[in-house]
Amino acid sequence: MTAVRRCLSSGLVQAFLVLVGLIWLTPLAGLFLSSLRSSEDTAEGGWWTSFAHPGQLSFDNYSALLRNTGMTHAFWNTVLISVPTTVLVVVIAALAGYAFAWLDFRGRDAVFLVVVALLVVPVQIGLLPVAKLFGQVGLFGSIPGVVLFHVAYGLPFAVFLLRNYFAEMPKEMLEAARMDGGGEWRIFYQLVLPVARPAIASLAIFQFLWVWNDMLVALLFADSDSQPLTVALQSQIRQFGSNIDVLAPGAFLSLIVPLVVFFAFQKHFVQGVMAGSVK
Repeated sequence: MTAVRRCLSSGLVQAFLVLVGLIWLTPLAGLFLSSLRSSEDTAEGGWWTSFAHPGQLSFDNYSALLRNTGMTHAFWNTVLISVPTTVLVVVIAALAGYAFAWLDFRGRDAVFLVVVALLVVPVQIGLLPVAKLFGQVGLFGSIPGVVLFHVAYGLPFAVFLLRNYFAEMPKEMLEAARMDGGGEWRIFYQLVLPVARPAIASLAIFQFLWVWNDMLVALLFADSDSQPLTVALQSQIRQFGSNIDVLAPGAFLSLIVPLVVFFAFQKHFVQGVMAGSVK
C-alpha cells in the first residue's frame, strides 16, 4: 500500500490524472459553450471558435428555455419521477435488507434467492407485459406508473446491496443493543441506518442517476403530459432537427443536475465504495 501511495503521489502520475480529467471534461465544456451560442453561430463553426469570439456567448438560450413551458414541465416531471423513485427504493431496500440480514423468519433464504434471481431479468422483458397491466389498472401514461416501474426494477439490486452490507456488521453490536432492551425498529433506525449511511448514499446516487437519465422506460410508459426531460429532448430532435439553441441548454440542464447530486454526496459515495476494502 505504501508503494502504491508513493506512486500515486508522484508528479508524473498526478499530471497524467489531470490530463485524463481534462479530456473527460471536454465534452461537458463543449456542450456548455454550445448552449451559450446562437444557432447561427453554431452553424458557422464549432464551439471552440467561441474562444476567439467571446461575444458569441450569452444566456439568451437559457432565458428562452425557461420560457418554454414544454421543457420546464418536462424538467419538473423528471424531478417528480426521480426523487420519489429514489426515496422509495432506498427505504424499501433498507427495510428488506435488514430483515434478510438479521431477522429469522420462515422462507428467508428462499425469498432472498428469488430477489437475487430477479437481478438477471432484463428490463426489456417486462416492458410489454407491465404496460398491458398498467393499462388495465389505469397507470399507463402517468408519472406514478413510471415511478412504480422504476421502483420494481430497482429493488432487487438495492435489496441485494444493502443486505450484504448489513450482514457485514458485527453481530455483537446488535446483540448488545437487544440486551439493552432495544427493539428491532429502534435498532434499525438508531444503530443500523447511521452505520450504513455510506452504502445508502451510494445506492441513492446510483438510483437517482439511473432514473434521471432513463429514456427507454419513460418513452413507453409516459404520455405527453408526464414525459421527462430526456423524452422531451428526443422529441425536439425528431420534430425540429437541428434546433441546437433548444437542445444544447436542455441537454446541459439535464446533465448538470446529476453532477451536482454526485458532488454533493461525493464523500458518502467514496466511503460506500471503499467500505469493506480495508480491514
